[in-house]
Amino acid sequence: MFPVDIPDIQLWNAVRADDQQAFTRLFDKYWGCVYKTGYRYLKDKEVCQEIVHDIFLSLWNRRHVLIIESFPAFLLTSTRYQIYSRKKTKQLILADTDALEVHEFTANEADMRLRQSELQDQLQQLLLQLPPRCQEIFRMSRFDYLSNDEIAGRLHISKRTVENQLTYALRHLRIHLKDIATVCLYTLLITQDRLL
Repeated sequence: MFPVDIPDIQLWNAVRADDQQAFTRLFDKYWGCVYKTGYRYLKDKEVCQEIVHDIFLSLWNRRHVLIIESFPAFLLTSTRYQIYSRKKTKQLILADTDALEVHEFTANEADMRLRQSELQDQLQQLLLQLPPRCQEIFRMSRFDYLSNDEIAGRLHISKRTVENQLTYALRHLRIHLKDIATVCLYTLLITQDRLL
């Protein structure tokens, strides 16, 4: 039995040692925050329950590889990703439906969109394995299109630190995205998005 005021980090270390009771404590403590954050943006009870389920299932399944310094910060990042992913999927479905009314999609176009969505999901899951600061720097660089100097200025860190964190993130992605063609495809998709 754990004391009532035990720090999250001790609970997480117990979870990493396969302690289900510690996991239950963390779930009981934080599931409401995850649910409320999701509901604030999505207004869908069922989807928010799925978000809670997906996040905590992922935590348990990846407990041996995840390094979490701040549990609330990690959960906030995970929840934001889940919200973004679901909103993006919904927008993609609506966009596809609208496009079908205007002109027919070819099988190749629909397949490419699906592959792009799957690739983005895979990338986001890999990013969640990085330390929070590293994730933040990568997202600012690749998704917000900020320069290394701009990131350093906003985060009040050195440009060298930004470069080191990006190198670490890219190395992590290269290791886990086993098919180099996948990396090339994703880079191409990002470039296309920038041009639109």
